[in-house]
Amino acid sequence: MQKGGISSSRRLKAPKLARPLKTQGGATMKRLGYVLLVGLGVAVTAGAANAQETIRVGVVRSMANGALLMAQEKGYFKDAGIKLELETLQSAATGMAGLAQGQLNIIAGGVSAGYFNALEKKLPVMITIDRVSTPIGHDLMIRPDLKDQIKSLKDFKGKTIASNAPGAITTYEIGKLLETAGLTIRDVEIKNMPFGQYAVALQNKAVDGVLAIPPFTYSLEENKLALPFAKPDELIKPQPMTIAVNLINTDWAKPRQKTVQNFYVAMLRGVRDYCNAYHGGANRKEMIDLLISSKTETRSELLNKYPWPARNLSGKLSSASLLDVQDWFLKNKLITAKLPIEQLVDYSYSDFAQQKLGPFELQNKASKIPGCR
Repeated sequence: MQKGGISSSRRLKAPKLARPLKTQGGATMKRLGYVLLVGLGVAVTAGAANAQETIRVGVVRSMANGALLMAQEKGYFKDAGIKLELETLQSAATGMAGLAQGQLNIIAGGVSAGYFNALEKKLPVMITIDRVSTPIGHDLMIRPDLKDQIKSLKDFKGKTIASNAPGAITTYEIGKLLETAGLTIRDVEIKNMPFGQYAVALQNKAVDGVLAIPPFTYSLEENKLALPFAKPDELIKPQPMTIAVNLINTDWAKPRQKTVQNFYVAMLRGVRDYCNAYHGGANRKEMIDLLISSKTETRSELLNKYPWPARNLSGKLSSASLLDVQDWFLKNKLITAKLPIEQLVDYSYSDFAQQKLGPFELQNKASKIPGCR
């Protein structure tokens, strides 16, 4: 790998794993060896509840999964006649092939160059709702032994930084951070590896820095493997940032619109529960227990110590932010076409869910924490 290039190098529960699901290019998504039964807290017919339809959902390990976990716990999907099969993904970028091929119906993860390329090829994929929005809690982190060498972003020139997949949103974040100091992505070497491999890479000094997301940021700092250095929330424009989303296979969704609408009503109910917990509501301990039991994080004290990534209660994402991501990928030749926002997002599902759910009332009105409002 030459300097300035981009090289390529979980579980929501802890059940027995079934055979891996193979995607184009050899990427593997491990299928959880059980089915999550999850329900919708709005009125549905008994027939819908009895005739359950299976939805295959791929998710990247993230604190944002708390919304889905709570939707499972409360039964928001099951009552709507929905049964989920979850796949754990190394990144949304690696899951895009499975989504486009119909092996997955929905995926949740970062916005990737692969998404824009899939649209250009007229593949049946579409963004539907926000998954993580400002404050996102991501960090550009450095090895502790480099703290006297790397004192500003300019000092990253010639260094090696880990991103979680080729063309992933973390690559965009690294590039945008470097640009604030007059550098570009070509001034560093990007090594692509799953978030779970960051710790070993830092220990072995295979990388100088990493762009990490919660909960990986927590453990890297607590285990003294990396120090927070620069925060996308503070430096990247435009704000608010939309860096992670839900996407659907549109060929799958077209003949089952009611099912997909009900899925997103249930999902956004889970988002509301997550946001109440985020702000210290009565369900915070329940949310933390779910995140621990799912192995999203293993130490509850870290979930109380560190901030969580926010979500947009309406499910709407920032059009300006998404267009900026597209522009950056285009400028850096990771994609070849520019599309209007109308071709990038289908807002109909978040609109439907908002109409069904009505206004949201925050439990802990004294909370001053930004985001999730």
